[in-house]
Amino acid sequence: MLFEEALIAIGRDHADENLSLGRVARSIATSRRQLQRVLREHDTSFRAEVQSARMAHAADLLGRERLPVSSVARAVGYRQAAQFSKAFRRH
Repeated sequence: MLFEEALIAIGRDHADENLSLGRVARSIATSRRQLQRVLREHDTSFRAEVQSARMAHAADLLGRERLPVSSVARAVGYRQAAQFSKAFRRH
C-alpha cells in the first residue's frame, strides 16, 4: 500500500523539478527511511521511479501532442532541453 501511494505521489508531482524523496514521504505520511526501504523491497529507487514517470509522460507528449522538445522538457521537470534529450535517449 505504501509503495502504491508513493507511485501515485510521484506520478502526480513528477514535473516538479524540486521533487524530493522527503517531500513525497511527507505527502504520504511516512519517513524518508521507510519510503526508501519500501522502494528497495520492490527493487527500485526514488530516482528510478521519478525518471520512469517523467519519461512515460514525455513519450506521451512527444507522440500525442507533438510538442517541441523544449516544451516537453519543461513539462516533465527538466530545466534544459539538452539534459532532457540525453535522459530520454538513455531511457
